[in-house]
Amino acid sequence: MSLPRKLLCHVEGRQTKKKTIKLIRWLQKKKLLKKRMKCLLCKRNMKLKSTRKNDYCLWNCKSSRHPGQTCNRTVRTGSIFENSRCSLFQWLKFIYRFSQGLRLRQIDLISDGIAGSSRTLSRMAKKLRNVCIISMERLRARNKVCVGGRREFVIIDESSFRHKRKYARGRFGRTWQRKKWVFGMMGVKKDRRRPVLKLVERRSRHHLLPLIRQHVKQGSTIISDQWRTYRNALGNMGYIHCTVNHSQCFVDPQSGSHTQHLERAWSTFKQHIWRQRGNRTEALLTEHLAVIEWSYWAGRKHPDGLLGQLFKDILHAYPL
Repeated sequence: MSLPRKLLCHVEGRQTKKKTIKLIRWLQKKKLLKKRMKCLLCKRNMKLKSTRKNDYCLWNCKSSRHPGQTCNRTVRTGSIFENSRCSLFQWLKFIYRFSQGLRLRQIDLISDGIAGSSRTLSRMAKKLRNVCIISMERLRARNKVCVGGRREFVIIDESSFRHKRKYARGRFGRTWQRKKWVFGMMGVKKDRRRPVLKLVERRSRHHLLPLIRQHVKQGSTIISDQWRTYRNALGNMGYIHCTVNHSQCFVDPQSGSHTQHLERAWSTFKQHIWRQRGNRTEALLTEHLAVIEWSYWAGRKHPDGLLGQLFKDILHAYPL
């Protein structure tokens, strides 16, 4: 099943009543919308009635058990599309853009007609980020968010995601007076990359070593720079520690160790976060980091890519 092709054939072109009903049936087939709905008054199955608004159809019940009373419910009840004024076409376009990371600047999304305001786009992105966070929580519950091992080496490094002033002018961001650093642990095995990203207050032993012990398997090979926090500590913790002195070279001439995999990834991560409204608060940055982890740990394993995994995780986050 080619999800992008199936998706685009439904959302392209003019949004007519016939096409909207066809899209609703496709979403019901994918279990993103309910196929059956219970009446709140008589607890019987409701009928799908055609209307001129509310996505051109809604659930309706006029049972004899509640004469004179009509129970109506929208087709979006219980789904991720509930309590949203955006059409189903706009929602699917946004889900596709979110999974592919294409032109996610809000000014571009508004100009393409996906939503009418930045506030609406922020709410839609918030729902999808929560879906990714729930997916990562399920992986952590199964103890699967752990890097290293016999055939995978781990690169560790820190990077500052603090708000930067343009041309060193303007006010400082008050939201970044404490937590300034993102600590990354990336497992590298052939072409596979699996990052673990944590927001920390300081780069001290008290903050970094517990994270290494929690997310890196014992006996793994760890490559890092010669930062004094873990210069002599990782060997005593049961890890094989290789270092590279960045003041002299980027690749160690003796062991061939380097941290370029993670150094290059920092640029990609920051561009991704900038496209999704930046790191304005610590809570928002934590959500962005969880989305990046989700894309590497879950999204790239699905046969249909990130879009297929996102649809799958929506089913778990919004069970019908």
